[in-house]
Amino acid sequence: MEIYQATIEDLEGVSNLFNLYRIFYQQASDLEGAKDYIKERVENKDSVIFVVKNKQDYLGFTQLYPTFSSISMKKAWILNDLYVDAEARKQGIGEILLQKAKEYAIETGAKNISLSTAPDNYAAQRLYEKNGYIRDSQFYQYELSLAY
Repeated sequence: MEIYQATIEDLEGVSNLFNLYRIFYQQASDLEGAKDYIKERVENKDSVIFVVKNKQDYLGFTQLYPTFSSISMKKAWILNDLYVDAEARKQGIGEILLQKAKEYAIETGAKNISLSTAPDNYAAQRLYEKNGYIRDSQFYQYELSLAY
């Protein structure tokens, strides 16, 4: 297995994983939309995507978005997406992706990595906690949905 930062050459493989990720979160399959979205992120350098491959098979990915901490006056990263193909689970790929994200955050001088997951995604919660992530009990998270 190899892990590396995805480029435009990985568009097909990452888009397929991204589409499966969205389906996992009860979204309709939209492979063309997934390709457009991932292509835009890569071309505009809006995010950093790490991918795990075994030969030609794309096994998992994580996508990080940059943000900043005003209080610490430092960069931070939001680990927005992490997905491992169902056939490749229980092989440590999620941990490999989390480790790569951590290494990248350290390399870029970030203060932290934040993430959120569904309350019923117990497997993800165990993975994050096993890798040192601590559930926030000090702050509430709010969201304003903008309907168009």
